Amino acid sequence: MRIGLALPQYDYSVAQERPLRFETIVEHALLAEAGGADSVWLSDHLFLDLAKYGGSDRREGCFDPIVTLSALARAVPRVRLGTLVLLEALRPAAVLAKALATVDRVSGGRLDVGLGAGWYAPEYTALGMDMPRPGERLDRLVDALEVVKGLLGGGPLTYEGLHHRTRGAVNRPSAVQQPRPRVFVGGKGDRLLRLAAQHADGWNTCWVWTPDAYRERLRVLDDACASVGRDPASMWRTLGLYALCGEDERDLERRFDRLRAQSPKGVLDGVDLATFRVGRLVGTVDEVRAQLREWEGLGIDTLVLGVGSVPFQVSARDDVELLLDTCTRS
Repeated sequence: MRIGLALPQYDYSVAQERPLRFETIVEHALLAEAGGADSVWLSDHLFLDLAKYGGSDRREGCFDPIVTLSALARAVPRVRLGTLVLLEALRPAAVLAKALATVDRVSGGRLDVGLGAGWYAPEYTALGMDMPRPGERLDRLVDALEVVKGLLGGGPLTYEGLHHRTRGAVNRPSAVQQPRPRVFVGGKGDRLLRLAAQHADGWNTCWVWTPDAYRERLRVLDDACASVGRDPASMWRTLGLYALCGEDERDLERRFDRLRAQSPKGVLDGVDLATFRVGRLVGTVDEVRAQLREWEGLGIDTLVLGVGSVPFQVSARDDVELLLDTCTRS
């Protein structure tokens, strides 16, 4: 099983650093590469608040993922570069494919593309757009998937979707990877899984999952694949989990206390270590390695570590180092 790292990206991502510096993103990407990670990942928002996670409703700034991954391609020469996940509504799909093909070429063929239907209403308001109903957001995602897949390989592509369309579009230079980079979707609902089986190369979900809950989603995914005549084994499965590791139980408790102190206000208030363990990759070195084996047994190809308590937060550097050492040597 391959290991990825969710990089700091938001102004809340690193304690006592506001605004987040680009140099900090580079430092963590280099740390991931040196620690044996296979990939690094960024998300896609115009801004983000933490009210959903128990924190403040203040809108936090963030780095654009496409521009940042292109810059990282020159700073970290080995790891793969992934989007977890790009918001369909932010960009015309054909223009998005052009940008992504460029990132793949700049990086020498190291891009993995995740697309999502969107969930954060304030973003749509900022765009001057009414947030579509869930069904329409998924319809829009299908159109975006078909256009992005068709143009990453260069085209020509004619696609007459309701929300995204092209007419004889050509994308030059095309992506380096042949026939094109992998394109997956993020989410967890039944229709999203049916969409993944029919239109995507893979599926991702994150950040809190127990193996039992994940198995239930796999049954839905397997049925969806069977309904369209697809081998479920052909579905690239990636999973993101919040993660924390200790050398032993006392060290784990110390690191959790530090994480709680460094987390944005409200997120871990009143949360103890026993509660934090549930649905997360948390434990001593031996416990984390046992959990990794269970996830690998469920067919996970790439596990993305979220070394914090909210998405794309990172706690201390030594937390990242210990997790990478534990996970890449398991």
